[in-house]
Amino acid sequence: MVKMSKNKNAGAISIAELKDLLRDNLNALWENDPALHTKHADASMMIPPVMVWGAPGVGKSTAVRELTKELGIGFIDVRLAQREPVDMRGLPVPDERENSVKWLVSGEWPRDPKSRGIIMFDELTAADKTLQVAAYEFILDRRLGALYSVPPGWYIMAAGNRVEDRAVACAMSSALANRFLHVEVAAEANSFLAWAKENSIHPAVINFIKIRPQLLFSQENEDLQRGWPSPRSWERVSTMLKIAEKNKRKTTLKHTVPGLIGIGAASEFLAFYKNMFYMSDTIDIAEALETGRPIPLPRKADLLHACCGAVAYHVKNARDEKTFPAVAENFLKFAQSLPNDFAAMIMNDVEAGLTGTRRWQLIERHPLFATVKSKYAPNNLFDL
Repeated sequence: MVKMSKNKNAGAISIAELKDLLRDNLNALWENDPALHTKHADASMMIPPVMVWGAPGVGKSTAVRELTKELGIGFIDVRLAQREPVDMRGLPVPDERENSVKWLVSGEWPRDPKSRGIIMFDELTAADKTLQVAAYEFILDRRLGALYSVPPGWYIMAAGNRVEDRAVACAMSSALANRFLHVEVAAEANSFLAWAKENSIHPAVINFIKIRPQLLFSQENEDLQRGWPSPRSWERVSTMLKIAEKNKRKTTLKHTVPGLIGIGAASEFLAFYKNMFYMSDTIDIAEALETGRPIPLPRKADLLHACCGAVAYHVKNARDEKTFPAVAENFLKFAQSLPNDFAAMIMNDVEAGLTGTRRWQLIERHPLFATVKSKYAPNNLFDL
């Protein structure tokens, strides 16, 4: 049996990249390019089915469903863990005339030879071995014996969670795993923000994720049996905000938001929400670090904490090597303006993310680094 990777997000792709991959495979399937053919197989057999790995709530199923809607094609969502092996193969029915048994195949499988779509075996890793075996032939050979063949315009894929996500997950057999094209999807702020703007997500959620992209998805120090931050749970936060605002019951948010994203993320978000979306549309932190535009400091500690986290994130993930010297200088100027404990926090955060890199060397060798360090070193704040 094959164990799921414990290297979270290693080589992971975004939701947008997953959609592009599926579009390319669908187009290749529909074109049935002779260049993809072999002596015994056409394009439908040669294009590998995709297996999408990812933690719960990152948007795997939603992305596929949205893509089929965009393309105007069919979508069949098969939750294998909720099935019985007979659901795949069909029901045996006695034929007294022939003195034999015939099989009735499920009516959900597409029959129209000209139809197009995606059949997705969602939560494949939640299915036990007997169910996975029952799905082998359908996924790998696009047929159920001599009873049924998948129309050539339909693409087959699967999705599932990893063992380390503490979701229901069973090891996948090597025989099945070796036939898939495996990709891992991670929550990525830019893709989420683009999606959120198109789907009427509450502006407070959009603007909070702009300054705290780390909290789009986080399982660290969270009770995974309760709420924790994920794209799915942030979408539901948006819904609860709209309900609370419509009914003028914003006090309920102190209960509903922690129930969706956990206590830690909720405390930061609610402070942000209460203070009218601090920094929402007034400043682009990444641009400010490149240009030297001042980053205003909020007075309240919870907002300042969120602001420091956002600045540290954008320093560690600065978009251009050419502008990083300016980013390093403006970051140190920002750190110099902070209260001692926040300066220590942000310096430790950036150092932990960049230690051993050329970028950290640029920061460490900058004249302002010594100034910042000497200002706070007497209190050993760099060792917090």
